[in-house]
Amino acid sequence: MELSEIRKDIDAIDEELVKLFCDRMALSAKVADYKKEHNLPILVPAREREILKDVAEKAGPEMANYTRVLYSMLFELSRSYQSKRNTTTTQLYQQITHSIDNTPKLFPQQAMVACQGVEGAYSQIACEKIFKNPMILYFKSFEGVFNAIEQGLCQYGILPIENSTAGSVNKVYDLMKKHNFSIVRTYRMKVDHNLLANRGAKLNQIKEIYSHEQAINQCSGFLQSLPGVTVIPVANTAVAAKMVAESGRMDVAALSSRSCAELYNLVNLAGSVQDQGNNHTRFICISKNLEIYPGSDKTSIMMILPHRPGSLYRVLARLYTLGINVTKLESRPLPDREFEFMFYFDLETSIYSEEFVQLMCELDEFCEEFKYLGSYNEVV
Repeated sequence: MELSEIRKDIDAIDEELVKLFCDRMALSAKVADYKKEHNLPILVPAREREILKDVAEKAGPEMANYTRVLYSMLFELSRSYQSKRNTTTTQLYQQITHSIDNTPKLFPQQAMVACQGVEGAYSQIACEKIFKNPMILYFKSFEGVFNAIEQGLCQYGILPIENSTAGSVNKVYDLMKKHNFSIVRTYRMKVDHNLLANRGAKLNQIKEIYSHEQAINQCSGFLQSLPGVTVIPVANTAVAAKMVAESGRMDVAALSSRSCAELYNLVNLAGSVQDQGNNHTRFICISKNLEIYPGSDKTSIMMILPHRPGSLYRVLARLYTLGINVTKLESRPLPDREFEFMFYFDLETSIYSEEFVQLMCELDEFCEEFKYLGSYNEVV
């Protein structure tokens, strides 16, 4: 049998499949209307399990697993269609709509902003890229930044959330579950680490190097090339530079930014020592209030899912059916629940899209706990 003849038969089957699929979805619509009228849940797990068992048996051993996958996706499409027909405006979506309508059209040019570290920190550099004329207050810890926002001491806060080489900043993710805030903008910065020391120091004299743990991870190759050197993590790369300057010692150095060399009167013993030339850190700008500025095309959410098979799959399948791209998926352990996790998602979708509206009105059905973190755009 020729390939062209086989394809002709497949085309004929596909034509029949499309018609049957549309007929099935039309019946799903009737089911949705009935459930809405009688206040019944869209998801009925027992019926889905029964159908999956039945179709797998009918398909036979060789096709059983393929058939289960096909029908699992078919169920998800059906639920999505039913949800769309039965969507009611939730309180969350009302809050989002209110924020879209009432947030100023122009992002603020100046504000009181909280940053972790001291003068010269990468957070300060990110802050000055996001705001034209920020007034910056510095805090010793990431939690200090969150607290400053919650207590109204600052309007905004800047926090690093991930690095292209070293990965996520786990401390920030853990604090995101604990505190109330909204992400209003993000900034992606190219990070360049340099070995800074007091004037007169030589590279072969260095015995101790200070820096933030993320910078240390990003420069592991360079640090391994320095035998006998002790690496000491500190709160911030700028704090490290300040410590070196204040010590007056010739045998200590800091992994920090070039701007810190000028700021603290240090000399650059080795430039651009990070492992990857394409080294970027992503910062979030947070606010106590929900602010959604025009053009926002990214959304961040957190959720705790039921601890049973298929919970994460259901969320990802729904995002797939809505055509929403997941740009980041992070899991963090829940401290009071053994081997259970909180999931963080970054999504690409316009706040004005029909898919965004549907998602915001449906997410509660998937999870035990859901937290909307904000919609925003990213400055590069």
